[in-house]
Amino acid sequence: MIHAADVREWRDRDVVDAESHKIGVLEAVYVDTTTDEPAMATVRAGLPTRHRLIFVPLDDAIVGPDYVKVGYAKALVKQAPSIGTDDILPAEREEAIFKHYGLPYRPGTAGERQLARR
Repeated sequence: MIHAADVREWRDRDVVDAESHKIGVLEAVYVDTTTDEPAMATVRAGLPTRHRLIFVPLDDAIVGPDYVKVGYAKALVKQAPSIGTDDILPAEREEAIFKHYGLPYRPGTAGERQLARR
């Protein structure tokens, strides 16, 4: 199990897929607001002058000495919803990220967000 306290150490590590293909560099971790456990990461990818932050789930992620390996193929991650490097995730776009990966989206009973940046 990956603990939320460890996520600060992951910043700037390479994010790779199951076959060790580099996707990008870990920018931030988002936790599930109901459990406070790591749920998603944003990965900085793209050309140096046109970086964007791509969302990728952290379920089944493996943390190595200089990488975070995710259980999703690079091609799928590269097509995922993204935001600009200086942007924040609008609440109305959260569900699209979960749908992209075929994951259930469960906002709070009063409509609270499911993700919070750590």
